[in-house]
Amino acid sequence: MTYAEITGDRLLALLEALANPHRLLIVSILSRERKYVSQLARELDMSRPLLYMHLKKMEKAGIVKSTLELSDDGKAMKYYELVPFDLPLNQEMIAKAAESLTIKPKGSGS
Repeated sequence: MTYAEITGDRLLALLEALANPHRLLIVSILSRERKYVSQLARELDMSRPLLYMHLKKMEKAGIVKSTLELSDDGKAMKYYELVPFDLPLNQEMIAKAAESLTIKPKGSGS
């Protein structure tokens, strides 16, 4: 992701995905190497369902990606890894990104 690719909506998704201490820990762990879900859950001392909730939000924001692989004994293992990103957060970047924000009208539901 480059500076020019960060729209207002993309910036919000990134900031929302990173605005959680557990997700920051996930970024820290995955910055060293990719992990399969059970491995990551153990390192974080977190249940797999809760971990999946965090990973889903991060994947939707484009911070992580997953691949399904078969182990030697035939088990399906879902691996997660970081998608390289550089978030140069400053007033110029925010002002440029804000020009492309999608703002939902009040009372639109979500």
